[in-house]
Amino acid sequence: MPFSHLGLSPKLVDSLRESGFLQPTPIQEKVIPHVLEHHDIMARAQTGSGKSASFILPILELWSAHKSEGKPKIKALILTPTRELTLQVAEAFGTFGKHLAKRPKVVSVIGGESIGDQLYAIQQGCDILVATSGRLLEVVTKKQMNLSHLEFFVLDEADKMLDFGFEQELELLLKEIPLKRQNLLFSATYPPKILSIASKITQNPLQIFSESEEPTVESITQRCIEVNRENRGPLLRRLLEDEAWESVLVFMANKRAADNIAMKFKKYGFLADSFHGDLTQEERVFTLQQFKNKKIRILFATDIAARGLDIENISCVVNFDLPRSPADYIHRIGRTARAGKSGTAISFIDHEDYDHFRLIEKRSNIKLPREQIEGFALTGTPPLKTKGPQPIKGSGKSKKDKLREQAAANGKKN
Repeated sequence: MPFSHLGLSPKLVDSLRESGFLQPTPIQEKVIPHVLEHHDIMARAQTGSGKSASFILPILELWSAHKSEGKPKIKALILTPTRELTLQVAEAFGTFGKHLAKRPKVVSVIGGESIGDQLYAIQQGCDILVATSGRLLEVVTKKQMNLSHLEFFVLDEADKMLDFGFEQELELLLKEIPLKRQNLLFSATYPPKILSIASKITQNPLQIFSESEEPTVESITQRCIEVNRENRGPLLRRLLEDEAWESVLVFMANKRAADNIAMKFKKYGFLADSFHGDLTQEERVFTLQQFKNKKIRILFATDIAARGLDIENISCVVNFDLPRSPADYIHRIGRTARAGKSGTAISFIDHEDYDHFRLIEKRSNIKLPREQIEGFALTGTPPLKTKGPQPIKGSGKSKKDKLREQAAANGKKN
């Protein structure tokens, strides 16, 4: 089915064609017509499924159908969990809307940049505001932004936003926006906390959960290599020397580890750098651009790079440290094999990782053979499993003891 059959105008279809998008993905095919019919949506959409366009395109279609008078007013608010995804979504609004009779004024609001400049850009006129929730709340508290004309409220990567304290911020944001609006929620998973958030935003959304939106990993060659923790760096260097990977994204457990290993790899002559939340916004944008332009071959990153980043032609993803959440495993490896291409995903595990990786396999519905590379074979024995100590009864009185004492005291009084 071409995009034109979904109810999108020729000008939007032209911009899609110029960007190389000829047919909608399954999530776009399901969501776009319902958004155009003004329904609230709660959709499950995995990373790489094209979910951003499934709300960007119909919002542009509906926005362009109304004649605006005077200075632009904020009609759409899109919240995302990271600065990079915010900038990416804002850029997509501009790209897809470039042939409209009147192009939308899109403003992105993120941390790491001047809040004064962002406020000025909004006050000069803004049709579409894309923001991280924390920085948006800062802007809202300054009482210099008018959200009373809002028509569309979008949460992108809602489950990931929980990691950033979004539940508390939401209460304050909902007080600032009109009760009558169209709500569009996108999340890879819907645990109870997300359902609780959804119930505060919308009461009767159309739920679009399709089996076709499950993670597709058929085009990813997944490998699990057993190696002692101290040998992971040398093994990765060996793999990089042996394989013809052009771009490699390596996930690390924390910011310090990403910085340290990137520095070591630079000393060994690799084009490497680190990417994490402690970098300034200018550094983050520059580093990503260098990686996209192949000026950096190996990017050592925290999970900030696991969601939403659309970087083409990543040859290999390496789980140097395993993700804490099994769901994040799919998001991480989904950075490769995008747009129908193939890719490789490698996970390093040692004795202590066995149980956790089995859980990842179970939740991801996969079973990978364990590999060992000559010269880097896993040594030692698994740690003995021991039961934790029995719980110690607290020194304080139990509820039952207190009730007995109270009953006894009452009996004496009577």
